[in-house]
Amino acid sequence: MDTTSPNIIKKIIFDFICLAIVALPILIFKLFGVPYERGFFCDDESIMFPYKSSTVPNIAMYIIGIGFPVCFMIFSERLAVRDTTDERLHNYLFGRRIPLWVTNSYKIVGVFLFGAACSQLTTDIAKYMIGRLRPHFIDVCNPDIDCKLPANQFRYITEFTCRPTDPSLLKDARLSFPSGHSSFSAYTMVYLAIYVHAKLKWNGCYLLKNLLEFACISIAWMVGLSRVTDYKHHWTDVTAGFIIGTITAIITVSNHILITNFLIISIKTVY
Repeated sequence: MDTTSPNIIKKIIFDFICLAIVALPILIFKLFGVPYERGFFCDDESIMFPYKSSTVPNIAMYIIGIGFPVCFMIFSERLAVRDTTDERLHNYLFGRRIPLWVTNSYKIVGVFLFGAACSQLTTDIAKYMIGRLRPHFIDVCNPDIDCKLPANQFRYITEFTCRPTDPSLLKDARLSFPSGHSSFSAYTMVYLAIYVHAKLKWNGCYLLKNLLEFACISIAWMVGLSRVTDYKHHWTDVTAGFIIGTITAIITVSNHILITNFLIISIKTVY
């Protein structure tokens, strides 16, 4: 299936445009987003936990959630796909034949990254619209309110000022729901588990596939639990993050399978 260079380039450009449409709002939220400023009750013990550093920092999350799955997918496609001399099955770029494993890797990784961006954008929209206070909000904000005064007891306080603190920490302290770490890890690990189930074929060990799938789910589970023990999120935030990431992964994989099956049927019909 010979494809000319202009068509390949056009497809790549359109793919990056689609990815940018989803990814750009995430960057805008990060740089310029202002979360909804929710008030608090003086007796709300759920937001009085101490501030702690993350057990799973962002860089580790991205390496585990993006770097490892992408490398695994590319490596798996390189091993699984046998090159062929049938010119009808190859794409060409600038007159050079593109190996089938490169084409397949581009499609699989591209869909994976697009789904990750969709999951993150869905999470960020909820974060900034709801503005739920993190469990360590009082510790970070240190509001200028005397909660010992009778007038402040059982009163929903909306007019207060946080004492001098890091603006980025203060902004982040209002972004508890849903958990971004949980939605991200759930999406990437559920997607990888489904990929392993569909692609891994080795008769040398019947349980290897199950072990790898369990490892993926366990990683997502531990990341979510760490967000609760680090006082970064309430358990409901983590639950919502798991739901968002898992549903996005299932929908993304389902759409990819439908498109792939359609292409396979089309090729068989033509040839």
